[in-house]
Amino acid sequence: MSLMIGRRTMPAPTVYPETRPFWEAAAEGRLLVKRCDDCGVCHYYPRDGCPFCGSVRTSWREASGIGTVYSFSVMRRAEVPYIVAYVTLEEGPTMLTNIVDTDADAVRIGQRVAVRFQSTVSGPPMPVFVPA
Repeated sequence: MSLMIGRRTMPAPTVYPETRPFWEAAAEGRLLVKRCDDCGVCHYYPRDGCPFCGSVRTSWREASGIGTVYSFSVMRRAEVPYIVAYVTLEEGPTMLTNIVDTDADAVRIGQRVAVRFQSTVSGPPMPVFVPA
């Protein structure tokens, strides 16, 4: 028997000054990642300093919103079942997220997914992914 995964209620994220552009873009339906201006590597979760080379010269870049499922787990026993996953974006970083609007038994490692934005209780929308 398949399990259809919808969308669960999401709490609002904490918006810090250094992540405000990320959440403002999410409210516009755009996914941003940080890119190091020195080593050129994109990273997620947004932070001021590059986790790869330590530079503080970073800038925001709009991501394609397309990625690949790296790993996932289906939370079947939750009150509202959901899928937590690591998705590797085309730009390189891997982000922890949810897969929504799909049959839980159809999700596979290596599957292409696309970003969508899900409303939260009282804050900016959260990036989630659907099968591409």
